[in-house]
Amino acid sequence: MLNEANRMERKVLLITTNQFEEGSATEETNLRSVLKLSTSTLKADGVPFALGGGYALWVHGGPEPAHDVDVVVPETAVPAAVDSLSNAGFRIERPPEDWLFKAYFEDDLVDVLHRLTGVKVDQQLIDSAEEVELLGVRIPVLPPTPIMIAKLRSMSEHYCDFAALLPAFRAVREQLDWAEISSAVAGHPFAEAFLFLLNRLGITEVEVSDSGSKASV
Repeated sequence: MLNEANRMERKVLLITTNQFEEGSATEETNLRSVLKLSTSTLKADGVPFALGGGYALWVHGGPEPAHDVDVVVPETAVPAAVDSLSNAGFRIERPPEDWLFKAYFEDDLVDVLHRLTGVKVDQQLIDSAEEVELLGVRIPVLPPTPIMIAKLRSMSEHYCDFAALLPAFRAVREQLDWAEISSAVAGHPFAEAFLFLLNRLGITEVEVSDSGSKASV
């Protein structure tokens, strides 16, 4: 069985190849193209950022997303990020939500987030990212733990899709700081319910009580 380092090396070789054959696993999708364009643009313009969301989890071994690209920037860097992407041909939209803006390249979407579940993105979070060669570009990629914390804390009565989260948690479970996750979501009923489910499925060992959560792998 391949260890984690070997799996990561094989994935990096796969996604950085220039030989994209139509219909093959290495075909460059529109989303991969817009990921490469958006991140290389921000990098060239000196805007602090990191790849987040589903594509960051993909780098760490999760399933590849099919809907959008997520990038995080410090709240203070939002004007610079808007100017950078706009000058590169992205169409900028400001949704009612005040924690992100949307950048469209034709029909493909990059969500640029400056808050994660109400917490401002700061330079410390950006500095936690690790540079990875992705699609021929060296890109800072967030570790999976803060991404999963944000996903868990975003669940509510209006959105609580456990089935969508399970594949990603299964894929990156050995890379997660479960104690940090448990502490961060303590008192959040939907997140704690999901951690209880992970425990029952044998994905991790999480003890959930009225006073909070404790976890071990």
